[in-house]
Amino acid sequence: MFYFLLPTLFSYNYVLVLAAVIPAVLLMIKTYRSDRLEKESPAMLWRLIKAGIFSALIALVLEKVFSALLDLTVAQDSPLYNVILYFGIVAFSEEGAKYFLLKRKTWRSPEFNCQYDGVVYAVFVSLGFALWENISYVMAYGLSTALVRALTAIPGHASFGVFMGAFYGIAKKHDYRGNAGEAAAFRTLALVLSALLHGTYDYIISMNVSTLFFIGFVAVMFLVTYLLVSKMAREDQYISTPTE
Repeated sequence: MFYFLLPTLFSYNYVLVLAAVIPAVLLMIKTYRSDRLEKESPAMLWRLIKAGIFSALIALVLEKVFSALLDLTVAQDSPLYNVILYFGIVAFSEEGAKYFLLKRKTWRSPEFNCQYDGVVYAVFVSLGFALWENISYVMAYGLSTALVRALTAIPGHASFGVFMGAFYGIAKKHDYRGNAGEAAAFRTLALVLSALLHGTYDYIISMNVSTLFFIGFVAVMFLVTYLLVSKMAREDQYISTPTE
């Protein structure tokens, strides 16, 4: 009984998955094609996508644990509650999980030999995270959610990844040149700045501000991200001797 509905159900889920996946894939392609010196291997990119998906699972656990602790210590109607939630818990859980796996997968890789590589790596991890998150949301709430997230959340994660990757690439350059202190400082900036941008994005949404204000913030963030990607790609340089 009702077996005749199964093909329609499966085809609908297929459409939902495609709607969730395509925006992230398009942004990955754009970032990859902007790498003008030396393209990264498919094996490396696939590892980064998987790392991004796994980072989403790590972040989910961290957010649940720390949110439960926050509920026990700070009143939910307090202005401090949202600040801690979005900047301290959500932003640092998600960006921290991304950064942790980004560094584990790439920092000592021989493929990491150009400054722009940091952008490519961080964006692929971020979009792996966004891809998994987007599939979850779209399967739960439908195609209308896919459209909204395609225009906001997925490019948002890409933007966070660009900021992380820009400073991560600079950190690798200093590391190669033996400047351990500078490398550590830029790695810290990579995490902190991406988390602050992420927290600001989420906090603005939580404030229920006017749609125009949110659109304005997102537009400025995307514009700065686009200019940063263009600049990093244009001024890319080898940080080690290129492989023959």
